[in-house]
Amino acid sequence: MMTSLANPLHWRLMEAGDLASVSAVAKEVHPEFPEDDAVFLNRLVLYENGSYVLENGSTIIGYAVTHPWKSFNIPALNTVLSALPEHPDTYYIHDIALLGAARGSGAAGKIISIVASHALESGFKTMSLVAVNGSSGFWEKQGFEVANRPDIEPKLKTYSDDACFMLRQLHLPHACVR
Repeated sequence: MMTSLANPLHWRLMEAGDLASVSAVAKEVHPEFPEDDAVFLNRLVLYENGSYVLENGSTIIGYAVTHPWKSFNIPALNTVLSALPEHPDTYYIHDIALLGAARGSGAAGKIISIVASHALESGFKTMSLVAVNGSSGFWEKQGFEVANRPDIEPKLKTYSDDACFMLRQLHLPHACVR
């Protein structure tokens, strides 16, 4: 149980006024994967229902950026997208970042559940991401599997040597049979 948090944690949709805090969290959590503020604004503008912040009271201590995308077409790091694809076939998790105080709180699992529900309601059958920093074990616990594809290896190497592409199948909840 986390004792250093003064308030209950709460995920909500990101707003433009949150971008400075999101940028600060990104710089602290991912110093080896820097992204310009324009990238966060870009994703928020392109798909406002896919960007979230984690609040502890009125303090932002984490974020998640997600959006519809094309399978195995990995967006380059620190790139502003001109548009989302016309016919996306996967729901892409661009990034989830939590400050140290939020780790171990269940907040990451909670946002993955929120995002998975949103993706399923939006008609997607998969979610995908690029795992870095040895995080593939965490993602496997969330239902993701490594998808080894030689054609995307060069793009993965632009993230890091340990980067791997991962997919999670989404399923409708089982209906009760009476």
